[in-house]
Amino acid sequence: MPRPGPNARRSKVDCECGRSPMQTSTRTSIFERLGIKPVINAKGFNTVVGGNTPSPRMREAIEEVERYYVDMQQLLAASGRAIADLMGAEAAHVTPGAAAALALGTAACMTGMDIDRMAQLPDTTGLRDTVLTQRPMVNQYDRAVTVHGARLREVGSEDGCSATELAAAIDDRTVAILFPAHLDLLTGIVPLDEVIRIAHARDVKVIVDAAGQVFPIERFTSFPKSGADLVAYSLKYFGGANSAGMLLGRKDLVEAAAMQAFIGFEHQTNRKGLGRGYKLDRQEIVCAVVAVEDWLTTDHNRRLAESERRIGVIARAVESLPGVTCETIRQRGAAPRLLHIHVDPSRPGRDADDVFVGLQQGNPMIYVNRAPNILVVNPEPLRTEGDVDAVAARLRQLLTPTG
Repeated sequence: MPRPGPNARRSKVDCECGRSPMQTSTRTSIFERLGIKPVINAKGFNTVVGGNTPSPRMREAIEEVERYYVDMQQLLAASGRAIADLMGAEAAHVTPGAAAALALGTAACMTGMDIDRMAQLPDTTGLRDTVLTQRPMVNQYDRAVTVHGARLREVGSEDGCSATELAAAIDDRTVAILFPAHLDLLTGIVPLDEVIRIAHARDVKVIVDAAGQVFPIERFTSFPKSGADLVAYSLKYFGGANSAGMLLGRKDLVEAAAMQAFIGFEHQTNRKGLGRGYKLDRQEIVCAVVAVEDWLTTDHNRRLAESERRIGVIARAVESLPGVTCETIRQRGAAPRLLHIHVDPSRPGRDADDVFVGLQQGNPMIYVNRAPNILVVNPEPLRTEGDVDAVAARLRQLLTPTG
């Protein structure tokens, strides 16, 4: 591939107007060289669009840590202490994503600090290896707890799970109960505090999947203080790297998880652990600390006000079109403000599915979410005012009836 010249730079004008890097005249962009199109992200901090973008403070931390090499064991230990202090947890460990946190946390519940048991996995012979989950809370991310050999057992029915059913399901093979926090508003489930009471009465651990449960702040910090044994988070939902997460909780279990991660593999006398694949860069680790610091001190009222302003810009561009109505959704979690654009399927012109596809056919592509007859716009990932204007203009163009 041809290399860009020494004077090749993306202009400030390009950045501020939201112009695609493909359209710059001073260089051949990395997008062109690879034959792909850039994306304006109005979907969310999803893995499929690259997660999040480092803040200026994170870029500074990255530059600082890149000046030297570092003892990774020391860095992981120090970052864990810093994050635990910030979050009010006993201990913390930075992981390559929330799924890795769940996998390592489950392994830690099965092995404790026993190196021989760690070397035995994924063979769970003689170990307590069953993780319970309430059937209404079953979701695609549960797979992570089975990576190291644990078995996932569903309790209850699709209609619900009672405390009696959950308690009766515990046997001598049960090691933990998984609680996906993003589903805790479902009806007919046992709430977290009751799950913890039932589990601890039988010497069973509780693992909380809180990957995107980052707002309100009180909710974000509540899980490590809830009595749950382990809590998994994804850093991408509050400014960290797409490939980073963190495991918080009981000190002995977090240490057992760290022993089975990539640095534990290097430092243990028994080097048969499964954690070699859970590598992290030093840049991701320092960004994790900065992400937690920044998220806990961010002016979230200002952040939400900016999200609503962006929603207003986009809504005003389309709400006067025939068969189009707009609604601002306020909710908890990683996307506390969303714009729902309702598209009447009987209207003249394109329906919501056609518009969804059309947004991805431009250059740059625009990614949004969708539901039946609804386009869902998340304003948070939009990086510039030019991005906001580009989304508004493209939506208006595609939603305007032709002919």
